[in-house]
Amino acid sequence: MKDFASVQVNWPRKDYSRVPYSIYHDPEIYQLEQEKIFRGRCWNVLCLEAEIPNPGDFRVCHVGDTPVVVNRDDDGELYAFVNRCAHRGAEIVREPWGTAKEHTCIYHAWLYNRKGDLKGVPFRRGANGKGGMPACFDMKNHNLVKVRVTSFNGVIFGTFHHDMEPIEEYLGPLFTKHVGEMFNRPVKVLGYQRQRINANWKLYPENIKDAYHGSLLHEFNRTFGLSRLTQVAGGYMDEKHRHSILFQYKGSDSDEEALKAYIENGVKKGEIAGLNDYSMVNIIDENPFGMSTRVMNVFPNCFFHQIGNTLAMRKIRTLGVDAFELTWVLYAYEDDSEEMVQHRLNQANMVGPAGLISMEDGEALEMVHRTTKSAAEEEMAVIEMGGIGEIGDRDTRVNEVTIRGFWAYYAQLMGFAPEGAEQ
Repeated sequence: MKDFASVQVNWPRKDYSRVPYSIYHDPEIYQLEQEKIFRGRCWNVLCLEAEIPNPGDFRVCHVGDTPVVVNRDDDGELYAFVNRCAHRGAEIVREPWGTAKEHTCIYHAWLYNRKGDLKGVPFRRGANGKGGMPACFDMKNHNLVKVRVTSFNGVIFGTFHHDMEPIEEYLGPLFTKHVGEMFNRPVKVLGYQRQRINANWKLYPENIKDAYHGSLLHEFNRTFGLSRLTQVAGGYMDEKHRHSILFQYKGSDSDEEALKAYIENGVKKGEIAGLNDYSMVNIIDENPFGMSTRVMNVFPNCFFHQIGNTLAMRKIRTLGVDAFELTWVLYAYEDDSEEMVQHRLNQANMVGPAGLISMEDGEALEMVHRTTKSAAEEEMAVIEMGGIGEIGDRDTRVNEVTIRGFWAYYAQLMGFAPEGAEQ
């Protein structure tokens, strides 16, 4: 393991209300993140059970930048391993998903079962009495790197630490309740969207935890009352501040009072006049908590959203210090009527890389990444909306405290939290 003892971050404030721009651009910090976070003591979301429903089904996922294969074996159990041959390091599973009895590396045909155990080495004893592996070669010593997996309500999590706390404990009561409710019955995948964003991966959880920008950057939200700073709303976290949920209640303000408040705060009325089909912004009440929108970040790599009636899981794959890939998995419930499925698909036009709400996020993150790359060492982001000092829940979307919660837990995991810092 590389010695990262020299990697440090200068936090000007112990409440993380100042974040040095250099943290997004340092390649040594990125490598330490792979070690301490993605391959560290975290549960990473891999995929949904609905994506591998049958024995033999597999899916290639990523934990940070490490490729991982998730399988369902003949007994229905789930197994996962690093997609890297134990012989010479070649990629083994080359298709993004499929069904297979076993997995064979095309380079030298080493064969593995679905658990990642080595089961065959061609010409292990040589040919014509010559060559082959030495007598001491034991296939049991050359299995693939195993990933521990668990499933929570059909969401499959993985970790490299086989003594990790149970997933319910990792999520905590608030997120066990909300993630559990979003997956409270069998689901079916409706489709995928994928985008590459040329920015550091940490800017995306910052964006998701940023309650403040939702109706300023996203004019569609503001115009049709899906998310406004004048609504009943909030940003909550688990006790360790690693996970967050932002929520609001559509209809808890009026168009008139919202317009007045935005104009008084220097936000002009937008250019959007209306929709040809208003069914996209009509919400069918199905959330037992009454929220019209809730967006969750489960640290470190996954985000769940219920925006109106569209449901999705988003996953991050890190691609170095300057880019990441975001995959959107849109789903419905198996017992949905065809009308409800079509409604969810219609509302899916609001999200994703070209979504009427989400399309601005990627550009905003790339703008931040481009311009902070040349920032001086002492330059930093200001994260004070919602108040400084103690990190805790806020009953308002005029709030960036959940971002500070992310940095507090991140700094602890990475081993460079300042003495006496907020936790």
